Amino acid sequence: MVGRYVVDPTPGVPVLLFAFAAVLLLAVLLSSLTHRTILSTAVLFLIAGFVLGPETTGVLDITADSPTVATLAQLTLFSVLFTDGMRLGWADLRSAWRLPGRALGWGLPLTLLITALLAHYVAGLDWPEALLIGAILSPTDPVFAAALVGNERVPGRLRHLLNVESGVNDGLALPFVILFLAVAAGSGDLHLDELGRELLLGVVIGVAVPWLALRLERLPFFSTSTQYEPLNAVAIGLLVLALGQVTHANLYLAAFAAGVTVATFGARQRESFEHFGELVAELFKLAALLVFGALISFEFLGEINWSGWVFAVLAIVVARPVALAVSFLGSHLTRTEQFAAMWFGPKGFASVVYSLLVLEAAIPAADEVFHLVALTVVLSIVAHSSTDLMIARIFDPATTPAWYERLRQASAQRRDRQR
Repeated sequence: MVGRYVVDPTPGVPVLLFAFAAVLLLAVLLSSLTHRTILSTAVLFLIAGFVLGPETTGVLDITADSPTVATLAQLTLFSVLFTDGMRLGWADLRSAWRLPGRALGWGLPLTLLITALLAHYVAGLDWPEALLIGAILSPTDPVFAAALVGNERVPGRLRHLLNVESGVNDGLALPFVILFLAVAAGSGDLHLDELGRELLLGVVIGVAVPWLALRLERLPFFSTSTQYEPLNAVAIGLLVLALGQVTHANLYLAAFAAGVTVATFGARQRESFEHFGELVAELFKLAALLVFGALISFEFLGEINWSGWVFAVLAIVVARPVALAVSFLGSHLTRTEQFAAMWFGPKGFASVVYSLLVLEAAIPAADEVFHLVALTVVLSIVAHSSTDLMIARIFDPATTPAWYERLRQASAQRRDRQR
């Protein structure tokens, strides 16, 4: 009888929760293996979503316009931008800024423009949609190149470059995504004054809320226990999220600005939150990748014509490499370091969520933009997360995957026998 009075959850959510928990458990059990092979955790969740999706096995009943997808995308991007910002206080940005500054000041806009040119002339998109897709695909994510970024034998300046760049470019690309999305929606829907107000209010909330919270903590009659210290940043993030929703401020700029403010004025809070925050953001990321994978199917990929496939490949192997090649002119990076930085520009998690925002906005070309972004992101995740160990081996031979070493030894033995 009690069950009659329990409110039914959103249809499909229990199944999605069960699927996520099962794949998460599998990922944890295989985590040591995935660190040594081309099978990354990100690829595992992407494949799981693909297999469980509505057009494959039908276990997950998810559509791109589902409220669950929109809510998950919003919360995930907020948490990712908040933790990204918390890695980068002003002191961090001022120190060793020269190389990341090149990648962000020159590389990001050039990547956007080259990708837009490819989208227009190869994929045949109109300029507003081409510029939108350029903005969506310009951020990067080091999660898909973990063996390179997390390897201490890889030169520190290269790891610092990729970490700072990926931590900042999500937030820098966001205003362009919002602007071009408004343009693509049509001139009748473009209200620059309203758009500017939302962006400015987001930054103000993102700076003011954590600054006031950190000032309150310093008052004599307040004292935070060690046990609750990590929840300080959680409370700040939730306040920023709630206030941003009430005032219709831009949530994502507010999240990034809040993270940077905490990192700048609250070194202790930043340190206590770091590990916990990374885990929370990682859980959201993996859940969103599972959902994103469920939206992809063979039928979905078959709807993309040959020019779309050519665009996706060129967006990965041409846009960023050319952009960073220009950015690094006159730098002191070695050719090997430049090659690694040019290749490891994975189309990151932000691109996944930005593409879902395009669907939610329902612009005329939303479906075509989403197809092209989805294909590019899938190819990028597979390509970059499958080659990070091989590139890391150039700097650290100890990172050679076990399967690669066995293959090399077997090949050497065959050559010896033939002699």
